[in-house]
Amino acid sequence: MSAERTLPNHASAVVIGGGAMGCSVLYHLAKAGVSDAILLERNQLTSGTTWHSAAQVRQLRSTQNLTRLIQYSARLYADLEAETGQQTGWYQTGSISIATNPDRLTHIRRQAALARAYGVTAEEIGLDDLRRLWPLANFDDVIGAVWSPDDGRVNPSDFCQALTKGARAHGARIFENTPVTGVLKSDGRVVGVKTTFGDVRAENVIVCGGLWSRELGAMAGTRIPVLPCEHFYLLTKPVDGVDGHLPTLSDHDSHLYIRDEVGGLLVGCFEPMGKPIDPVTLGENFAFGLLNEDWDHFEPMMLNALHRLPVLEHAEVRMLLNGPESFTPDGSFLLGPAPDVDGLWLCCGMNSVGIATGGGAGWALAQWITDGAPPFALDEVHPSRFPDVQNELNFLMARAPEVLGEHYAIHYPGHQWTTGRNLRKTPLHEKWVEAGARFAQVYGWERPQYFGCSGEPELTFGQPAWFDQVGAEVEAAHKRAAIFDQSTFGKISVTGADAESFLNRVCANDMARPPGSVIYTAMLNARGGYESDFTALRFGAEDYRLYVGTTAIKRDMAWLKAHRQADERVEITNESEGLAILGLMGPEAVRIVDDLGAGHINALGYFRHGTFDLGGVEVLAARMSYVGEYGFELTCATGDAGKLCDALADAGATPAGLFAQTSMRIEKRFLAMGHDLDSDTTPLEAGLGFAVKRKGQFIGSEALTRQRDDGVSSHLVTIMLDDTGANPLGDEPVYAQGKLAGQATSAAFGYRVGKPVALARVDVDALHEPEGARVELDIAGVYAAGTVTLRAAFDPDGVRMRSGEALKVVA
Repeated sequence: MSAERTLPNHASAVVIGGGAMGCSVLYHLAKAGVSDAILLERNQLTSGTTWHSAAQVRQLRSTQNLTRLIQYSARLYADLEAETGQQTGWYQTGSISIATNPDRLTHIRRQAALARAYGVTAEEIGLDDLRRLWPLANFDDVIGAVWSPDDGRVNPSDFCQALTKGARAHGARIFENTPVTGVLKSDGRVVGVKTTFGDVRAENVIVCGGLWSRELGAMAGTRIPVLPCEHFYLLTKPVDGVDGHLPTLSDHDSHLYIRDEVGGLLVGCFEPMGKPIDPVTLGENFAFGLLNEDWDHFEPMMLNALHRLPVLEHAEVRMLLNGPESFTPDGSFLLGPAPDVDGLWLCCGMNSVGIATGGGAGWALAQWITDGAPPFALDEVHPSRFPDVQNELNFLMARAPEVLGEHYAIHYPGHQWTTGRNLRKTPLHEKWVEAGARFAQVYGWERPQYFGCSGEPELTFGQPAWFDQVGAEVEAAHKRAAIFDQSTFGKISVTGADAESFLNRVCANDMARPPGSVIYTAMLNARGGYESDFTALRFGAEDYRLYVGTTAIKRDMAWLKAHRQADERVEITNESEGLAILGLMGPEAVRIVDDLGAGHINALGYFRHGTFDLGGVEVLAARMSYVGEYGFELTCATGDAGKLCDALADAGATPAGLFAQTSMRIEKRFLAMGHDLDSDTTPLEAGLGFAVKRKGQFIGSEALTRQRDDGVSSHLVTIMLDDTGANPLGDEPVYAQGKLAGQATSAAFGYRVGKPVALARVDVDALHEPEGARVELDIAGVYAAGTVTLRAAFDPDGVRMRSGEALKVVA
């Protein structure tokens, strides 16, 4: 029967793309009751990337919730076989990670510590066990290894067949050879798709287009920054000694993964710099296709493989497979709602983890669509995290090869991408270059990490090269005055007759405070978890400005607009680009503003704002601090930022970067979205109940009322470590009396308290009385002891930042 005769006029959900991701989303939608969901595939199922995937399933990921997605996938393989009778080709073979240098050993020990905290079995093994598990390999240069017996592999085509069989059993339908040629929209939301066989109306459209996702996004009016790169693996004919299944051998120092394949060997690589593919060269009809073998490009990897597997010297090669795979600018996939088109959902850009993640990602997205929320926080893969400029083809062609190369890199603290830089510069960028700034790329912006840098620092898990310089910047903010460039923050104007009532409904704090107020608040989801936190300045009865995180602007704009009711008289405007922000922090801020002719700024109360002339520049000054010192956040027109900065510097303030700010905010227990706060964490768990109004209804209020009655299950605490030489990074497992109690969320050396400080989420059941409790952080297998407090490590009463008078005597 032809597609013209069978394509429905309407479906509640249309899935575009018939690879592992599309098949998983369709199956889980149908199983959740969306029985009229359909899948449209331009060619045949699995014909893009899925069919040639090496299909490794390594359960450990960088966060607990991403790990949970793969753990779900592993369970799904067995469940699908029982449900559908279709084998998935799942084999639990285990995996081995080896280290040939001390930093790699630290890296895999950190991974093993996380694995144990996340419920994934991982143990360090010796050379005898290593040789027993992989007798064909040469391990003479190996200094350590970690064995993960729960890992395995799956047959990608069988997996997709099982998913589609299950989806059809629940009523879903699949249409192959049915290209989508357009996305239908009305009033900013999708209403269907156009195909070569007619239109289908739909409330939800899910882009699972793999290699073609960026083009599909353009059809819908959204940006999907994914780009294919060439991905290589070598296949041999049968090799003596390969009997049955072997564990996957991860030799990441050599950029290799190795396993058996039909009696022979499969040797794949993520070489240090990949080869990008201009999507145009693939063509519209690319299906079950491969790219040309490139032995010159693969040769360095082949030499590495010959060292690790001497048996390869005499093995007969079947082929060097070269197939395209899609990568994003940061190496994490895209899962969730498009930030600028309602009803459009993304599940793509899988960065070579599509098969492993596919089951869990499809389940999570289906729940997100049907229930209005994901099963748990997935902020790290939210599609809103990229600025528009990172969708430009030239940028992606430069960045994607580096992303591929970083797939097996050691994850050092302080690492930065080298390609696709200088996309967005703050008004003070050239001044910071002259001051020797080392920059971090944040949402496309170049932000100073620290100053006084001469050349690229050597990265390490030990004390970093910038340790003393950051200490000097903290000292400046603590004893004198420092300038923090915060111009990259998002600025959202909310105006109109209903602005106050609107914000009181979407925000947890009381937004009815008088003009001149600065209000710290959260936007919560229905579960009471953080969708965002920000400060709001009220200018008048109908006029607010929200200062949101640098990376949050798209997501916050989308959340606000989605919750604005049709009859509300509210305008929501992104005014980020026209305004600069300088933080002037430190005890000498009192003198500096006086020297610049605006001493009356010091009369501002804490969390109050006003407009002043400061050094000949009109500034909006807000009395607040993110570093725990007396100071102001000064907003001015972008064009005036240089003049304002010069005036502050001439008066004695010196620049300080992100590393100093991070150290100081951790000492002050000031929490950060994406680290300490996420959509699973409530203000009560975070210890921020003071910023939640007790009266009135707002999004999440019912959940918080229940939590107040029932009690919280976790606390966010401060841990002050005993060992001044310890170097926690912020994700270490926390143990109390030898039992897992939680996980660090942020960590840094606290220069004002003279020791490392971590913020951590700990379970109430594991730590009944946290104040003063003794705990240990597992830092790559070394346990660092510390003391817990529910208060800030530095100036817990907040005297310094609230009172200029208190700073006339400086410690």
